[in-house]
Amino acid sequence: MPADKSANEPIDDSSAPLIEHLAELRTRLIWSVLAFVVAMLFSFVFGDQLLDFLLMPIEQTMRALGNPNPVMQYTAPQEYFFTLVRIAMVGGFVLAFPIIAYQLWRFVAPGLYRNERGAFLPFLIASPVLFLLGAAFAHFVVVPLAMGFFLGFADLPSLVTAYFAQGADVPLAAVAEDQGISIVFNGKVNETLDITLKMIIAFGLTFQLPVLLTLMGKAGLVSAKGLRGGRKWAIVGILTLAALVTPPDVVTQVILFTVVYGLYEISIFLVASVERKRIAQLKAEGLYDEDDEDL
Repeated sequence: MPADKSANEPIDDSSAPLIEHLAELRTRLIWSVLAFVVAMLFSFVFGDQLLDFLLMPIEQTMRALGNPNPVMQYTAPQEYFFTLVRIAMVGGFVLAFPIIAYQLWRFVAPGLYRNERGAFLPFLIASPVLFLLGAAFAHFVVVPLAMGFFLGFADLPSLVTAYFAQGADVPLAAVAEDQGISIVFNGKVNETLDITLKMIIAFGLTFQLPVLLTLMGKAGLVSAKGLRGGRKWAIVGILTLAALVTPPDVVTQVILFTVVYGLYEISIFLVASVERKRIAQLKAEGLYDEDDEDL
């Protein structure tokens, strides 16, 4: 009795598209990895300049506290090299992100309808822009405040001022004896950079809140009414986030809370706008149910 080949046809028909999708995914991943590697090597070449830029907040803070010649140190032979590698990895991802996002778009776009492509593309563009805005806000506003808060506890102003007032002709230890017991800051490059990068990444990610909530609103997972009703829980969550990702000073935490809560309110406005457009489209197509208006 001949075998029934029709039973195998659905498997054959479904396996070919799957293999094609996997091949397409492999191609997009290869291009993304190559872009990241090239961007990382490029960032490593300019690692010293990037490090100076990232350490600019603490340099300005030390100068403001009375130290005209700020100095940072590292205590292990390999420490500075791996610090540059970390900077190169972060810088490489930032530089390669447009290419990575483009490869993601090329992989996803064929499976979307025309209107879905038009709805998804703005978010793909807005996401890196908002991340850069959050990173810039952290680097130029939050990190200097954090450095000023921490370094303000040391005796850096009085000791350094007294040292240079004597023309730096006497040992620093002798000046310290005249000033009593002094606690001075001997900064390590990797530890200072760790604080800066954490703040930059944290604020860059929190600035993605409007994109995330608006996409969820388009998918019907959240509503403007639900977000308005969840304000008190949002406040608690944002306060918890501020306590976890910022230094333990009230000023920085208040700044983060104000910014993120402002983004939350903007997200409510964006989700409400998405809902109005969806309702208008459903009404135009005659598919809108009046009973769902209050949901």
